[in-house]
Amino acid sequence: MALIDGYPNIHHVTASETLAQIQLSKGINPTAKVTTPDGLRRPCILIRSSPWKAGTAETPWHDVFDLDNGRIRYFGDHRVDHTVQVGSTQGNAVLLEALAEHQAITAEQRSSAVPLLVFATVTRNRTPKGYVEFCGVAVIDHAEQIEQQAEGGTFPNYRYELSVLDLSAHDDRVDWAWIEARGNPDLSAADTLELAPRSWRQWVEQGHTALPQVRRQVLQPAGDAGSSRRPTESGHKPATQLPTPRGPGGSGSEAPTPTWSSAELTVSVLMDRLRSLKVHKRNGKQSRHKPLALLWGISRVATGKPHLAPWREFRDEVGSLLAEFGLPDSSVTPEYPFWHLQTSRLWGVHGLPPEQAAVAHAAAFDRLNPEGGVTEQASRLLGDPFVRSQAVAVLRETYLADIDQHALMERLGLAGYESAGGVEDSAEDHVRGSGPAARRTVASSRIIRDASLTAKVKKLHGDRCQICNLQLSTRFGTYSEAAHIRGLGRPHNGPDEQSNLLVLCPNHHVQFDTLAIYIDTEGTVRSTADGSPIGRLREHPTHRLSEAHLRYHRALCGRDETGHAAHGAVPELVPRPS
Repeated sequence: MALIDGYPNIHHVTASETLAQIQLSKGINPTAKVTTPDGLRRPCILIRSSPWKAGTAETPWHDVFDLDNGRIRYFGDHRVDHTVQVGSTQGNAVLLEALAEHQAITAEQRSSAVPLLVFATVTRNRTPKGYVEFCGVAVIDHAEQIEQQAEGGTFPNYRYELSVLDLSAHDDRVDWAWIEARGNPDLSAADTLELAPRSWRQWVEQGHTALPQVRRQVLQPAGDAGSSRRPTESGHKPATQLPTPRGPGGSGSEAPTPTWSSAELTVSVLMDRLRSLKVHKRNGKQSRHKPLALLWGISRVATGKPHLAPWREFRDEVGSLLAEFGLPDSSVTPEYPFWHLQTSRLWGVHGLPPEQAAVAHAAAFDRLNPEGGVTEQASRLLGDPFVRSQAVAVLRETYLADIDQHALMERLGLAGYESAGGVEDSAEDHVRGSGPAARRTVASSRIIRDASLTAKVKKLHGDRCQICNLQLSTRFGTYSEAAHIRGLGRPHNGPDEQSNLLVLCPNHHVQFDTLAIYIDTEGTVRSTADGSPIGRLREHPTHRLSEAHLRYHRALCGRDETGHAAHGAVPELVPRPS
């Protein structure tokens, strides 16, 4: 039937003689691979999110749909009761395989990459079961392995950042014939692209550098800035709003109403507000209370926790931060940033009755235990690793430059943000005496680097630094170092590929890794401290660098000026021609 209860039947829309009937019974639903002239190809992966289940034992994660800005934060299918290795569950394994395809270097490789078709469960006829809304076609920007909280402890999982592509050139529709063609074993990848949306074809041609141009952007009509256009937890407008998530053991009650500014928060506005916090000064030094509390809030976003936290949790965790990293003569008063950070318009406090708001103090917070944290708009932006890296850099540089950065980032659970290389996982076992000095047995998870790739890139440049052109002579030849632009360690998780490598002398390698220098969008190498030019990056015609990786490094330095999509109809699937 074309319609069920008056709504389009997805199985009718996607009925096919080529493909098996699609399934949406799970969160991650891959179609079967087919053998084609180009090799194995998967027609599509159907993603289904059920925000009304968020926080339950079945769905302990909380997906975030920001469709107006073309972004989705989606969590994999590892759960607290799983005993298998993280990444080996069916859904995570399929998405990690798709990530590798989406990070392919060449357009030919990307032409076979699998598209993600994203759906969200919606309520119809007072029930959320069985009804879905098509949200668009997406590619995976990146994935991070994270620790998520659940009742009784934590568990590992993967979090995926998706870019939803612009379908406005096709009236926000996707022709199912494209997916059928991808499932046709007789068609090459090039043949299937003729039916693909224009934005998908542009992404295939240019890769992730094209995402700012092809990501979905919803333009808000003039004079329509009222409450009817404000985004919700799901990122939808109220007309197509997803149901409110329910917390652990909850019954679907509404989440606290966020405090909205009159204008949509953008990346540039976010950074301006971070740089212009109203902070007290004591003996000529800026108070660290607000910056430390904001970094704590950012760390919650980075680790997949809810952006709002109960006061008592904030009090204990931020209070210990203030005691350790606050000014030596400053009082430990977590109630101050908890309440007064609202002036930044990046922070909200919820759960206080109106009569208490005027006289808010620690005793009232202890009694009522309100929730506080970064706003929903800020949380959505900070979910982007580029934005988050830059935000951390801005706060550190503006207010916390005289603190031990490594100790601070370790303490916040943001280890790796203070350097371009990141950190590798290791687990200490025990200390034992062995010879004149003690020895510590360490079990490590080491990143495997491709030595042949490094040697190839160094040879291309003749062991000459791409910044200063220095070629170091050694007794047996010449020497240079290969630097990863986006580090391989946590939290950067960059790829070991040629487009992510620079050839540098030891001095410039250290400066690049410690974020003292960066490469701007025109290829000029600049000092992070004052923006002064150091020189121009020398390039090689067969060594193309990824602008996405260069942008990530700029963000770590707090120098990413790349514009982000701001503000539509909900996309829809179009049946194949009969």
